[in-house]
Amino acid sequence: MMKKRVFIAGHRGMVGSAIYKKLSLRPDVELVIRNRSELNLLSQIDVKNFFATEKIDEVYLAAAKVGGIHANNTFPAEFIYENMMIECNIIHSAHLSGVQKLLFLGSSCIYPKNAEQPMNEAALLTGILEPTNEPYAISKIAGIKMCESYSRQYGRDYRSVMPTNLYGENDNFHPENSHVVPALLRRFHEAVLNGDKEVIVWGSGNPMREFLYVDDMADASIFVMDLSRSVYKDNTHEMLSHINVGTGKDCSIKELALTIAQVVNFTGNVIFDSTKPDGTPRKLMDVQRLSNMGWKFSTELSPGLKKTYLWFLENQNSLRK
Repeated sequence: MMKKRVFIAGHRGMVGSAIYKKLSLRPDVELVIRNRSELNLLSQIDVKNFFATEKIDEVYLAAAKVGGIHANNTFPAEFIYENMMIECNIIHSAHLSGVQKLLFLGSSCIYPKNAEQPMNEAALLTGILEPTNEPYAISKIAGIKMCESYSRQYGRDYRSVMPTNLYGENDNFHPENSHVVPALLRRFHEAVLNGDKEVIVWGSGNPMREFLYVDDMADASIFVMDLSRSVYKDNTHEMLSHINVGTGKDCSIKELALTIAQVVNFTGNVIFDSTKPDGTPRKLMDVQRLSNMGWKFSTELSPGLKKTYLWFLENQNSLRK
C-alpha cells in the first residue's frame, strides 16, 4: 500500500494532537511531524526547506498562537504577527513544493461581533469584529483568504474549517492565558483543594457560548479533508470556501461555570464579576452546511468536561512545569 505523507503543523497542540491520534490509526497514512526545536514555523526559509525536502502529500495546519481574552488583550502584536507568519510560510511553501491538499483550522472569532445568530459562513466580513481579539481574528481571516486565493489562482485544494470554542485533552490550563473552559476547570479545582467558599468568574455570566470537544473537532477535520472535491465544492462557493464546525447549540457562561463546579465537586458560591469584560454577547455557529455533508458531533458538554477534567488530574504535575 502506497502511504500518503501527511504533515500536521501543531501536532502537540490541543487540536493537532487529537488529529495526530486519529490519523495514526490509519494504515494509509505516514505522519510527518516536527517539534519547535526541529522546525521554526515563523522562519520562511526553514519552512520552505522543509517542504522542499519532505515530499508532503497533505497538510493539516493546526499550528497557532492561541489564548483567552486576557492573553489577546495583553499580547495583540504577538497574536497577529505569529499567526500570520505561520499561515503565510506553510501555505505558500506547501504550494511551491506541489502540495495539492491542505486543511486550515481557523476560529469562530472571524465573524462580526454582532453577527446574526446562528452565524452562517456568509457572515464573514459583514461587520466589525470583537475588539478584544481582533488581531487574532484578522490573522485567521487572512488564512482563509490565502487558502481561497491559492485554490482559485493555482487550482489547489486548500480548505478551511472554522471551529467553535474547543476544549479537551492537551488544552492550555495556564491560570492567566487560557480559554474559558480550562481556566474555570483549574480555578474550581484549586478552590476545592484550598477549601475556598467562593469562586469569582469574569463577566456577568450572561454571554452565550458554544463548546465542542476536541476529539469531535479532529474527526470533523479529517472528514472535511477526505471529502471528494466535487462534494466539497457543491457545498461551498468561490471565495467563500470555509466550513463551520460546531454543535449548533450553546449555553450561558453561568451555566458552563455551574456545570464545571459540579464536575469538580465544588460546593461553594459562584460569584460573577460584571466589572470584567464579557466579550461577544453570543457566538453560535450555523453548522447546517457540514450537517448536509453528513457530519455531526458526538460528545455532549457534561461528559466532555468530565473527560477533560480527568485528563487534567492525570497531567497537572507536568502542566505546572
